[in-house]
Amino acid sequence: MKKVLLVVMDGIGYSKTGVGDAVEQAKTPTLDRFHKEFPHVRLKAHGSSVGLPSDDDMGNSEVGHNALGCGQIYSQGAKLVNESIKSGKMYSSDTWKKITGNTKDKNSTLHLIGLLSDGNVHSNIEHLFDMLCRAKSDGVKTVRVHILLDGRDVPATSALDYVEKLETVIAELNDSGFSAKIASGGGRMKITMDRYEADWPMIERGWQTHVKGEGRAFASAKEAIETFRSETAGIIDQDLPPFVIADGAEPVGKIVDGDSVVLFNFRGDRAIELSMAFTFDSFDKFDRGAKLDVVYAGMLQYDGDLKLPELYLVNPPEITGTLSELLVKNNVRQYAVSETQKFGHVTYFWNGNKSEKFSETLETYKEIPSDNISFDQKPKMKSKEITDDVVAAIKSGEYDFIRCNYPNGDMVGHTGSLEATVIGVESVDESLALLEKACAENGFTLLVTADHGNADEMFEKNKKGELAPRTAHSLNPVPFIVCDKSVKLKDGGEEKWGLANVAPTVAELFGLKPNSNWEDSLLN
Repeated sequence: MKKVLLVVMDGIGYSKTGVGDAVEQAKTPTLDRFHKEFPHVRLKAHGSSVGLPSDDDMGNSEVGHNALGCGQIYSQGAKLVNESIKSGKMYSSDTWKKITGNTKDKNSTLHLIGLLSDGNVHSNIEHLFDMLCRAKSDGVKTVRVHILLDGRDVPATSALDYVEKLETVIAELNDSGFSAKIASGGGRMKITMDRYEADWPMIERGWQTHVKGEGRAFASAKEAIETFRSETAGIIDQDLPPFVIADGAEPVGKIVDGDSVVLFNFRGDRAIELSMAFTFDSFDKFDRGAKLDVVYAGMLQYDGDLKLPELYLVNPPEITGTLSELLVKNNVRQYAVSETQKFGHVTYFWNGNKSEKFSETLETYKEIPSDNISFDQKPKMKSKEITDDVVAAIKSGEYDFIRCNYPNGDMVGHTGSLEATVIGVESVDESLALLEKACAENGFTLLVTADHGNADEMFEKNKKGELAPRTAHSLNPVPFIVCDKSVKLKDGGEEKWGLANVAPTVAELFGLKPNSNWEDSLLN
C-alpha cells in the first residue's frame, strides 16, 4: 500500500500583491524547489469554497480543516447562522424561547457576549444587532453586551468603528421599556477567548470582567479604548486590557443568578472554555465560585461529543463521510500531530467536528504543548518538535497516512510582526526538507498544502492610505504540491479547485474510490 504524509502549512498562501509578503521575503529553498520540480496547483481557501457566505469572507483554520478532511463543502459559521436567522429557525427554537422566557419570568437581564466584529470568522456584528432587535420585540426588558475587541480578523485598530455602530443601534432601541448597554470588554487575546486550554488565566480575567464586573472602570467603551491607546503606544485591539463600564461606582452589567447568557460567537475553538466555566457543575480551572444559576447558550454547540453547551441557537453542520472514516473502513493506519494551537484542527475539525476517534486502534493522535507566549517572541514555535515527531512516526512503519500542521504562518502572522513571521515561514521550510528526506527513505508520498493565507499579506492600507500591519487572514489561494514527479494533476486555475478537493486526492493515492458526494480528485 502507498503511504502518504500530508503537511498543512497553516496560514501560508500565495500573495496577489506582494505587499508585506512574508512568504516571498523568507528564504524558502525547499518550497522554491518543490514548485520547480513537482506537480502543483493553487487551491481556493476562502468564501464559497469552504462554505462561507461570500467570496469576501476570509477562510479560517476551522472551516479549512473541515474541508480538507471531509472532501465536501458545508454551510459554515456565518452562513449557517445567516440561514437560521433568515428562515426564522433561530428565534423559533426552544433555546431562544427558554432564554427570553427566563428573563421575562424573572425580570432579569439577557447578557450577550462575543467578538464585536464583522470578520465572519468567530462572529458577525449583524447577528448581535439582530438579536438585540428581536430580544426587544420578544419582550425582554434589559440587555447587557460584553464586547471582545478583534483587530485580528479585521483591521488592527478598528474597534471604535464597531463600538460606534453598536452604540447607534442601542440608542435607536432604548426607550422607557427597554434598556441595552455595553457592560464590559477587552481584547480577544487578553480575555475570554483562549482555546485548547492553553491559557486558563485568559478565561479567568474574562470571568472577573464580564461576570463579576471587577476591573478598571470607565464611563463608556470608547473612553476605555481611547485611554488604553493613549497609555500604550502602538497597542492593537486584540491586546487591549479588560474594562468594565460603570455608572458611578456600580458596574452596569454584572451577571447574576436568574440571568440569561448567550455567547454569540459561532466558531467553537475559542468558545469552549467559557462555556465550561458557565455550565460545568464541577470546575477547578480557576476560582469561579459556585456555579451560576443562569440559562446559558451558545450560538452553536461548540463540541458535539461533550454536548457543550447543552443549549445552542443554531444546529451545526452534520458532517459525515469524512476521509478518516473512509480510511478506517479500509484499515488504513492514521497518525495526526501538531502543537496545542492547531492540535484540534488535525483531529476534531479534520474529522468533521468530532472529538472521538473513528477507531482507537487505527487512529493515533499526538499533541505537542505550545509555549504560552506571544509567538513573535519565538516564531519557530514547535516546528522542530513536530518535525522530529513526524520523522519518528514515518520511520516506525506503524502508519500509512500521517497528517501534521505547522502553525507558524498563521499564529506568528497574527501578531502583525513581519520580521518574526519571516522566521516562522523559514522554520517551516527547513522542516519540509527533513520530511522530504524521511519520506523518500521510507516510501511515503509527501503532500504539502495550507488551510488559508495569512503570512502572505502582512500589510494593508488604512483609511489614510498608509500601509499598516495586517493581522487577519488573507483571501489568497494556497498551494497543493505532490512531491512525486510521476503524478499528474488536473489543469485548472485557483478558482476551480479548493480545499475540499484534497480528501478525494488522498483517497485515490491510496487506491480507494472517493465517496460519491465528495468534490473531484485532483489526480489526472
